[in-house]
Amino acid sequence: MALSTDLVVIGAGPGGYPAAFHAADHGMDVTLVNEESAPGGVCLHRGCIPSKALLHVAKLLHEAQDAEQWGVTFAKPKIDLDKLRDFKNGVISGLTGGIGQLCKARGVKLVQARGEFIDSNTLRLKKPDGSADELKFKHAIVATGSTPVMPPFFDLGDDRVMDSTGALALADVPKKLLVVGGGYIGLEMGSVYSALGSEVTVVEMLAGLLPGADRDLVRPLATRLKEHFKAIHLKTKVASLKATSGGIVAELEGEDVESPQTFDRVLISIGRRPNSRGCGLENTAAQIDDKGFIKIDKNQRTADPNILAIGDVAGEPMLAHKATREAKVAVETLLGQPAEFDNIAIPAVVFTDPELAWCGLTESEAKAAGRNVTVVRFPWAASGRAQAISRTEGLTKLIIDPETERVLGVGIVGAGAGEMIAEGVIAVETAAVARDLADSIHAHPTLSETIMEAAEGFYGQATHSFRPKK
Repeated sequence: MALSTDLVVIGAGPGGYPAAFHAADHGMDVTLVNEESAPGGVCLHRGCIPSKALLHVAKLLHEAQDAEQWGVTFAKPKIDLDKLRDFKNGVISGLTGGIGQLCKARGVKLVQARGEFIDSNTLRLKKPDGSADELKFKHAIVATGSTPVMPPFFDLGDDRVMDSTGALALADVPKKLLVVGGGYIGLEMGSVYSALGSEVTVVEMLAGLLPGADRDLVRPLATRLKEHFKAIHLKTKVASLKATSGGIVAELEGEDVESPQTFDRVLISIGRRPNSRGCGLENTAAQIDDKGFIKIDKNQRTADPNILAIGDVAGEPMLAHKATREAKVAVETLLGQPAEFDNIAIPAVVFTDPELAWCGLTESEAKAAGRNVTVVRFPWAASGRAQAISRTEGLTKLIIDPETERVLGVGIVGAGAGEMIAEGVIAVETAAVARDLADSIHAHPTLSETIMEAAEGFYGQATHSFRPKK
């Protein structure tokens, strides 16, 4: 008997499983197809979650070192790599187990298989044992995610040349690590390995780290990373890699850069590509753009009326929380509810130390568009809480429309910026004005007060900061 379902969701990551759950909560018969044995997707297995577990340990190691300036000295830490790996894997297994239980509780059929479209109503399910079934569906949501980019000339067939998946496996702590790419993945994983004892060298082709972020926010992070990394080479590229018995030899091209250099391991972190190929979409009316993203409208619908797409495979930015929001939009569209992806404040967070976060309009984007904005900044050196925890390098900034006083964007660099940005997201999404932030009572002493004081600065002077009038 042919298998059938109302909705099949292909991919069980932070877009896929929320879509399946939301649809099941509204009475739909849902099948969730996942190529791996456990749900969670790249984010949970090889991305957001394990990297944050390791970054937490890195932060702890750095704080132990910093404590010396406060009169507290710890003995040199001993790294038990097996136990650290078990901690990371335990976090993953606990969360994947929870998702599996939620599938059962909601009546979502979780199937381990590779899904390939035969046509706009039929999916071939290729099982791990080589067998295959056909699944008839009314609608499908494609949530197949993305894969790290590994250019062929870097792919030496040597496990010492890693992508982010290999780096998170934590096979060992190399004495010398080369990180190719100064984006968030490279800097986060570089921070982990540096804290564990590696000499980390970062190579970035562009003139600055984290090219999508405002330079004043990147500056405090870059300063701190220079203290922990062996070297950061900007405007530099890796011309070639060669595997030898003594390590991976890298030919580097850049100003005042020693070349060649030999490293024990190399992390390639130059981006990700959408997983849109090889799943049979050519057998449907769905279309793929020249970057490999599935073309969608604001309701997450593709050109095929039966198929929707969400998450990394459906376009930038490739962020887990964007996928989760798109999941609800897609399901509500199928339910006939008035929904579309119209969010204007998708937060971006770099979980380094210090953290860097922003949402809405950036200062760089405003300048590029020739848009008239007022930028107000509050330095954390004027924050009592930042002084108390010796993290005064931070900065909070607001991008404000000078006529309407509406908050258009928020940027933060500093300890805990990833948690603080939520207030900025709400402000931008709800069209809050600077007065809303300035007049809302923020607990004292907290780092979140810096948002309030930045807003005060728009109207004149922040309480704990004074800028002479020009």
